[in-house]
Amino acid sequence: MLRSALCFLAVVAAAGAVVDSDPFIDIPFKRIKTSAERIQEHGYPAESHFVETPDGYVLNLFRIPHSPKLNNGDQQRPAVLIMHGLFSCSDCFLLNGPEDALAYNYADAGYDVWLGNARGNIYSRNNTRLAVKNPYFWKFSWHEIGAIDLPAMIDYILELTGESAVHYAGHSQGCTSFFVMGAFKPEYNAKIKTAHMLAPPVFMGNTTEGLIVSTAPYFGTPGLASILLENQVLLPQNQFIQRILDTTCSNSPLLLSYCKTLAILWNGPGIGNLNQTLLPQIAETHPAGVSSNQGIHYIQSHVSNDFRQYDWGTRKNLEYYGVPEPPAYDLTQITSELYLYYGLVDGSANKDDISRLPDLLPNLALLYEVPDPTWGHLDFIFATEVKAVINDLVIGNSQAFEDKKNGK
Repeated sequence: MLRSALCFLAVVAAAGAVVDSDPFIDIPFKRIKTSAERIQEHGYPAESHFVETPDGYVLNLFRIPHSPKLNNGDQQRPAVLIMHGLFSCSDCFLLNGPEDALAYNYADAGYDVWLGNARGNIYSRNNTRLAVKNPYFWKFSWHEIGAIDLPAMIDYILELTGESAVHYAGHSQGCTSFFVMGAFKPEYNAKIKTAHMLAPPVFMGNTTEGLIVSTAPYFGTPGLASILLENQVLLPQNQFIQRILDTTCSNSPLLLSYCKTLAILWNGPGIGNLNQTLLPQIAETHPAGVSSNQGIHYIQSHVSNDFRQYDWGTRKNLEYYGVPEPPAYDLTQITSELYLYYGLVDGSANKDDISRLPDLLPNLALLYEVPDPTWGHLDFIFATEVKAVINDLVIGNSQAFEDKKNGK
């Protein structure tokens, strides 16, 4: 499996290099829509905002300021920041459409909705100091997303809206980075009303996700393999790659079957509850691009069975951290009102790993196990019944906070 994975990554990287360097490629690609355009297609207002981090990354946030179904455009509305997972972007919380996607559901419930994009993905691939082809551009993992990107987004939203705190909802890496922020920059806990962790990969010692387990002997501890893979774009998004995936996920029965196989590799042991009509759109927008360090950091988490900063090896750890081993995050510093949601067949956010969290979190409001025994990692955003199973519960818990604050 490792050989296949590495071969696939080599082909993807080569394809990305070809597209970037060959101007004579004239395949008539269709233009990929932005999150703002997707929002507007459904009759919702959309805004695009840019936030520069202290280290120069320019992050693109999309906003649904209000719902066309409500007459509240001139009223102060509670803000919510929604954050995507690994290989993903803001599009993922829109693809299920206005009836079932979390972003629209929040807007229809009266919220000011903000969709974040982490450094390095297709919407946030710019830095005022570094060119994207500079390897130092890609020298980050989900630590920097939590320690730098999320605080920058939150501060921007609060300043623009006049709110004192935001609600937060994250999927997968959107949870990991939130835990980093809450532990590494605990002052930001006061800027969070409620935080909803959908399929949170924090401790990962028991993960059954095949790619992590199979590559752990090679990338789980610092060495030649990780050094060769560090600080570069992993699975870049470009039109050539997206055209291949989009065609693969067409309505042809044979190709659609292959696309389901790709979804199974990402989601877990089966296609499960995924809304299969979304497969062409998922292929059109994913993978959105990440740094290889983000993947390596997850593999390190599996091997160490701990939640700690990136392991650069003893020499660099001493240089960066002052100690030979990377420091562990102190989860007892996370005082935000936390809600954890997990599925029983989620290979990335395993029940046994999540069970370690409650004793460490001083303000855990809910530990929710989805009753459906087939609920997997991607079901939290792409399932056919995601509104009834997840979104209504998440928004209901957010609204309970608002009602209590307002004395209702």
